[in-house]
Amino acid sequence: MRNIRLAWAALIAGITLLWLQAEPILSTYWPFFTLRKTMMQYTGILGIGVMSVGMMLALRPVRVEPWLGGLDKTYRLHKWLGITGLVITIVHWAWAKLPKWAVGWGWLEKPKRGPRAEETVEIFRFLREQRDLAESIGEWAFYAAVVLIAIALIKRFPYQHFFQTHRLMAVVYLLLVFHSVVLMNFGYWSQPVGPVMALLMAGGSVAAVVSLLRKVGAQRRALGTIEELVHHPDNRVLKVAVKLQGHWPGHDAGQFAFVTFDRHEGAHPFTISSAWQGDGRMFFLIKGLGDYTGQLPGTLQVGQPVTVEGPYGRFGFAGDKNRQIWVAGGIGITPFIARMQALALAPDGKRIDLFYTTSAPDAVFINKVRQRAEDAGVTLHVLVSQRDGRLDARRIAAAVPDWKTADFWFCGPAAFGSALREAFTDQGLPAADFHQELFDMR
Repeated sequence: MRNIRLAWAALIAGITLLWLQAEPILSTYWPFFTLRKTMMQYTGILGIGVMSVGMMLALRPVRVEPWLGGLDKTYRLHKWLGITGLVITIVHWAWAKLPKWAVGWGWLEKPKRGPRAEETVEIFRFLREQRDLAESIGEWAFYAAVVLIAIALIKRFPYQHFFQTHRLMAVVYLLLVFHSVVLMNFGYWSQPVGPVMALLMAGGSVAAVVSLLRKVGAQRRALGTIEELVHHPDNRVLKVAVKLQGHWPGHDAGQFAFVTFDRHEGAHPFTISSAWQGDGRMFFLIKGLGDYTGQLPGTLQVGQPVTVEGPYGRFGFAGDKNRQIWVAGGIGITPFIARMQALALAPDGKRIDLFYTTSAPDAVFINKVRQRAEDAGVTLHVLVSQRDGRLDARRIAAAVPDWKTADFWFCGPAAFGSALREAFTDQGLPAADFHQELFDMR
């Protein structure tokens, strides 16, 4: 999370400093309408700047995963930038609209505008002629962005609607790029802020086109077929075993992939629950948490074609400590199953305790987890919440007295993980030793 915050803050600060270098607003007095014009410029370039980076992150760039800590963290930054862009564009809209309304209501008096100087640069003359069109396009694109971002953030909207509508953000973004290029202060183009904004908008535009052509992650896709289906009804978990037919680069335990069973529904992210053995086989454990995943046991069939894109993620169990504590909440057990399978094949000599807490126990499923743990030499603690109560830091510390010598790996509900992180770091655990999967793509 620290690197996400740093990246977000660095982007905001960097664009702001570049703008201040071109527009020294703090060095002189500004009449209100001059200030309004200046602030519209600032909010405009800041808004399109964060949207541009967010658009590029939507391409799932694996090269930034090591620094941000995985694609799950990359998507968290993408989400933050989307929210930031929305807030900034609302402020931009308010600077544009509210003073006009205040003039109409008689609260403000608009200064008389003198004759505009003739533009001698041909390209700037052309852009000036497009101002009215750009203002109109920008306003309607803003309204569309508000609706589309709301659909993305409000999780009551089904994933299918989110998937189908979110791609339209690429169209909205391209319209906002046109709006920004036309209306940005021409003087900025000769300052450092101009080339930087040009690079950001160019990168974002390429990303938007890739998204519209449905080519995101195209180089990382492999075709396959469903080889086996095993349903555990008590905990609503479906095992989907896949045999890949195309090239797959291999994966590490803890990584995930985007799986497409139905083109109309789109790709869904699922943790890969098996270690890679080079035979083209993998399986996923899918919890029936929503309308789509809840229907999979009745809709999937052996032999059905699937598309798998990946692998992604950095939840890789790396570390120089010989002691590890794993905590799995519900379906968060999936990366640990893959890791135990890998350890059964190639032990690493580390002492590991796995705490698996569930509110929907399935005896067959739990027995399989026990067998995995035994084969891997992992000490397993199973807690059924209705019977054993809530798992917390106190119970973990009591079961593993030397917990301060371990690093922690958590996968499960975000609030649960945050509570454990806070409790252990308050007792002296370095924050860097608590690794948490942020498996939330919306």
